[in-house]
Amino acid sequence: MNNVYIHEKALVETETIGEGSRIWAFAHVMSGSSIGKDCNIGDHAFIESGVRIGNGVTIKNNVLVWKGVHVADYAFLGPNVVFTNDLRPRSPRMPLMKELALAEEDWLVETHLEEGASIGANSTILAGVTLGRYCLVGAGSVVTKDVPPFALVVGNPARQIGFVDKLGRRVDERPSEPDASST
Repeated sequence: MNNVYIHEKALVETETIGEGSRIWAFAHVMSGSSIGKDCNIGDHAFIESGVRIGNGVTIKNNVLVWKGVHVADYAFLGPNVVFTNDLRPRSPRMPLMKELALAEEDWLVETHLEEGASIGANSTILAGVTLGRYCLVGAGSVVTKDVPPFALVVGNPARQIGFVDKLGRRVDERPSEPDASST
């Protein structure tokens, strides 16, 4: 691993870590996950097997990223952000659940953070939503449905109250993006 910093008290079970990334104390990155270039993974973060983290992502302290969560480039996950990956959670140790022997495809629901999406501290993101490019989720919000690109959402449940630009500054209307086909 070229130019990667892993704190001696971190538990890192994957070798798929991009150049310039940093993983701090007591973080746990499971095998089968991958972290892009120039990422910062804070203390006590947990990244489950199967998670793919893009380039330039910041994951602050105590963030839990479960299998089925896809994090694109330049996303920001504030302290104590929590994701879910199951819309009907039940203990697999419950007798009825054991009888059903559910396969992962029976319960795992994917969540997508698009490029530059930012999530404020202590927010919860329910399974199955997409956070659009450069959206901003206010601190303490509970996101239960998709968030459009550049939207500013707050509350429980999170509701759109405006728009932000690529730098997170509040603006009067949704910023226009250049057409990808013209660049």
